[in-house]
Amino acid sequence: MIFKPTYKLDFDKENLSGFTGWKSPSNIALIKYWGKKELQIPMNPSLSFTLTNCYSSTTIDYSFSKDGFKYEFYFHDELKPEFNKKLDIFFERVIEYLPVLQKLSLKIKSKNTFPHSSGIASSASAFSSLALCLVDIEKSITKIDDFYSKSSFISRLGSGSACRSVYGPAAIWGETNIVADSNNLYSIPFKLSKYFDQYCDTILIVDEGSKSVSSSVGHDLMNKHQFKNNRILQANKNFEKINQFMKHQNVSDFSKIVENEALTLHAMMLSSNPSFILFKPNTINIINKVWSFRKQNDCSLCFTLDAGANLHLLYHKNDFDLVQKFVKNELLVFCSGGKYIDDKLGSGPEKIISS
Repeated sequence: MIFKPTYKLDFDKENLSGFTGWKSPSNIALIKYWGKKELQIPMNPSLSFTLTNCYSSTTIDYSFSKDGFKYEFYFHDELKPEFNKKLDIFFERVIEYLPVLQKLSLKIKSKNTFPHSSGIASSASAFSSLALCLVDIEKSITKIDDFYSKSSFISRLGSGSACRSVYGPAAIWGETNIVADSNNLYSIPFKLSKYFDQYCDTILIVDEGSKSVSSSVGHDLMNKHQFKNNRILQANKNFEKINQFMKHQNVSDFSKIVENEALTLHAMMLSSNPSFILFKPNTINIINKVWSFRKQNDCSLCFTLDAGANLHLLYHKNDFDLVQKFVKNELLVFCSGGKYIDDKLGSGPEKIISS
């Protein structure tokens, strides 16, 4: 089985202790992943930009456990047993691929640089940073042929979109004839032109609270969605189109695909049974402002959203001053407490050297 190791669990206790830590960024999908099969297998391929400033830092102090696998999870230095239900499912899925865990006690500490559960893919950065730590522990006791591929694979078993955060500045996840070696089990890097790898992302915080409906629930509603098959066809066609637009630096049509994907994502929520809405009134106000601004200015600006109310403004760095002025003069009034985050495409995860 892929990534399933064959080593024996007869390690020396003294060798089963130590520290590891990884920072892993969030990502923002251009082609959206919405709907999944068993064990986090996507219904359609997705493509994402990897960010820089929005990331999770996860550290693990690990030691030999005579009682078998156990863990504690801390979020921003507070013990959070309420997260254990989701983590228990994750560890049940991954332990056959990381059998060393059967001998370990873990003290896991995680922090985000951005609001949790508000549509900035916090699960992506959290599970990818956790997966990188776990695979790093295994790497300390045995050879791993492809560290990042396995980390992406393990990430996927916690959060589908997390598997894309393992690579920067862009990643693809899901089978498509457009990209060689693309697959459903883990992501692969997506090569960008010199133009698109200089994109910025200004995230407008419309709502700092948790989403009313989780992404997991939304994904499940796709199974019997009346438009499921058409959505899968649309995503594949949009992937093919955006691939060509990016190759030929067709910024206008690139922007149309990105916005169409974002609005389709939320349209699928609106037309689910039961239906739900993650937009806020100010989400719509900002969208209308962006459309009006773009008509009046020849620039690269477009918007996208994840499953939440907050908007990502994507644009080339050459338009930074223009967009910043627009944000401060016209959009901050629609943001919660005037909050926003300036980010940009990044190179992917980084190892934390010491505690």
